Amino acid sequence: MGLSVHIQDIINLLEFEDLNNVILVGHSYGGMVITGVPEKSSRTNKLVYLDAIVPEHGQSVFSLIPNMEDQFEKSADANGMVPSWNPEDFGVTNPLDIQWMKSRLTSMPILTHQEKFDAPKMKAKKLSRYFVHCTQFGMEGFAEKIRREGGTVFDLDTGHDAMITEPEKLSSILDRIASTS
Repeated sequence: MGLSVHIQDIINLLEFEDLNNVILVGHSYGGMVITGVPEKSSRTNKLVYLDAIVPEHGQSVFSLIPNMEDQFEKSADANGMVPSWNPEDFGVTNPLDIQWMKSRLTSMPILTHQEKFDAPKMKAKKLSRYFVHCTQFGMEGFAEKIRREGGTVFDLDTGHDAMITEPEKLSSILDRIASTS
């Protein structure tokens, strides 16, 4: 199971539930997924990159973040599954949050990071795009890409998992995005 399966899963959900004018929010790797959905579905109208990867056609996560490939290949099991990182690696410091997260973390197929992004028309660029930049993590290159391409960037002074560390501030940003036309 790789990137194309994750993209198709979201498209299927939108179709089966007959959802329209959807705002998709993708966190981290999820940026790859939300960027691919508009290529095959017209049911979205806004994309929100929550400290996420912003690909171009033909790129993979490993081509965008090459220092990650070695680590993933070394830690993948025989089935190509890579264990999750620790919550602390993403800036989560509250012991209760760490415990809650660890009980829910699962492995991820390495193929999600190896598979090249297939969106030759890059229809995602025609939508309203936003980036929530968690300033304590290091995804500023992707935030700047969205800004250069005419999108809006919101800075949030937190680690990578803002939905855990700053849920109220993140909710406020998402409400602002949802209320814009």
